[in-house]
This record gives sequence, C-alpha cells and structure tokens, in this order.
Amino acid sequence: MAFDIGPCHGHRTGIGTAVAEIADAFARRHTARRFEIDAELITLLPYVLSARASAVPGERKLPLPAALAQQLWSRLDWPRLDPWLGDVDVIHGTNYVVPPSRIPSVVSVYDCWFLAHPELVGAAVARAGAVLRRRVAGGAHVHASSDATAAAVRTLLGTEAVTTVHLGRPTVPPPPARAPVSGLPNGPFVAAIGTRERRKNLPRLFEAFDLLTADAVGGDVALVVAGAPGDDDAATTVALSRLSGTARRRTWLLGTIGDTTRSWLLHRASAIAYPSLDEGFGFPVLEAQTVGVPIVASRCGSLAEVGGDGVEYVDPLDPADIARGLARVLGDSARRTELRCAGMANLDRFSWDDTVDGLARLYTSLARGER
Repeated sequence: MAFDIGPCHGHRTGIGTAVAEIADAFARRHTARRFEIDAELITLLPYVLSARASAVPGERKLPLPAALAQQLWSRLDWPRLDPWLGDVDVIHGTNYVVPPSRIPSVVSVYDCWFLAHPELVGAAVARAGAVLRRRVAGGAHVHASSDATAAAVRTLLGTEAVTTVHLGRPTVPPPPARAPVSGLPNGPFVAAIGTRERRKNLPRLFEAFDLLTADAVGGDVALVVAGAPGDDDAATTVALSRLSGTARRRTWLLGTIGDTTRSWLLHRASAIAYPSLDEGFGFPVLEAQTVGVPIVASRCGSLAEVGGDGVEYVDPLDPADIARGLARVLGDSARRTELRCAGMANLDRFSWDDTVDGLARLYTSLARGER
C-alpha cells in the first residue's frame, strides 16, 4: 500500500501528527510495517511528493515537486506516478491529494471548510481542492476523519464513496517545570491553541473575553492565544485592538509554538477555548480531556461527535454565549469535575490501533474491488 508520508516532513501540523501516529501504529503491529487482517498481509510503502523534503530510509521520494504536481493534476490526469510507486494495490493520499492512477486510491479528508468557502482560501489550497474534486470524480474513495466530515463530503463532492475512520487520541507530553516562554501569566488563564484561521473564530473569542473580564468570575483571568499565522491575521489584529484596556492587558498573542509550550499551556490552563466555526476532528478537544482541563467549544463540524459529554458547548456566533460558557467552567467546581470525568471516559472511544484497524479494512476492500 503506497502511503503518503509527506505531512510528517517539515513543520508538524495536526495532519502531520495524525499521519505519523497512523504510520507508527502500523509499524507496531508488524516490523517492516506489516499488518494482517482478514488473512490479507498489508505492507506500507511510504512515499514523499516534494522537491525540498529529504526522504529517510524506507521512504520513496517521487520525482515531481508537489506544487507543480498539483497545478497539473488540477486540470489533467497526468502525470501518473504508478511506475515510481511500483507494484502496489492501493494508494493512500493522506493529506487531501492523491495522484492520478489506475490503482485503487483513497484520499483522507479531515474537514471541508475550504470546499464550502472557496472564496476564503488562497491559491495553493484552491488547487488542492481542485485536485481533490477531480480525483474523487475519477473514482478515488474518501477516508473521512469523522461522520460530520463524511456528510460534508457527500454533499460538497457529490460522492457516496466515503468511509469514516476516526483518528486516535493525541499524546500530550509532561509539561516543563518552568514556563517555556517568558512573560506568560502566573495566574489563571484561558488558552486557545491553533492556527489563526477564519474558522477558529478568534475575533468572537476576543469579544467574549472582553465580556468575561467584566464578570465577577472573570476576575484576574488572562487569555493566551497561541498558533501559527493564518488567513485571519488581519481580523485578529483588529479584534485585539478593540479590546477594553483591562482585557487587552490580560491578553497574550503567541505565534507558532512547539510541543513543550503546547504541553505547558494545556496543563496550566484553567480552561481551553475552542469556538471554531468548523472542525473535521478537533485534536485540542481530546488533548484537553487527556490532561483533565475543561474545554469550551462549539457544536460545529465534528466537535460534538468527538467531544461527547466532556465539553461545555456554546454558540460560536454569539460572543455572549461563549463568555457564559467560560464563566460556567471557571466559576463552578462541580461542573469542572463533571466535565473532567466525562472527558476521561470519552477518551476510551479513540485509539490509533482502532484507526489502523479501520484503514486496513478499507485498504483490503479497495484492493479486492469491493468499494
């Protein structure tokens, strides 16, 4: 099975983490990345489509830059990379794009925000969407990370060839003893972690925080927003400038963070805020539940499907409701305990072993021509 390992190269995003966890879970089942299910022996052949990435031993680097490939594949079913992939039964494009091929193919789709809002995305993402549409129209099967994403795929891509296989729960390393970034708040704070994209809804979160600081429960609570720059930077900057003096003084806006800082924030936060307008899975929900911190999130996309009863849900379009949700978890110890217990129980539904079980069944059925 040809398996796109490309997301593991370079800056590790949530997709990169998922792809690495899937590859590692297959590896744990068998040395040489083999896995047996229904009497079929599955061997993963990791491949990389990139001009800059350096393939590691065991990976096959395909002789075509990713940007050029997507420009061509958005309009043509050429070039096919079958000769470089060799004798494989299935190709798995793990990051929205799978090469044109005569071999049965599956492509992972984690969310459909960029398909539903094409006017809001850049040229590179738009090209990837065009490749995805062309390949699905050509018969590629879709792996969706949630039922919510699967439903969106059926509507937006017009296909029934979609299978939901949930991702596993992320690993959160122990926090460092000291704050990894100087100047972070010493007292209670709410953390929002994620790339500054429009769907993360940061301007409304800032409005909600302004309301929270005027509430008695808000007291001396701070807000720490951490994540790489994205397509909502301008609106985020404007929203930050509009905060009242008190809220502005208590707001920290960090850029890209590493695993150490992420772990510190998760373990030290009084609450996690995740009022997204859409999510295809939502690792931060499970990360919060892993460390036992209450999370306030929207019901949009897959978040209720993934978070279960261990989340304080709010209306992401209503800053006042976001503020009320934060006030509930900050001011009610019984509610925090309830969310913590429900969150720990919810984690049992997600494991990477279950993910590779589901993918292995999908690979096997595609190789047999059953889907």
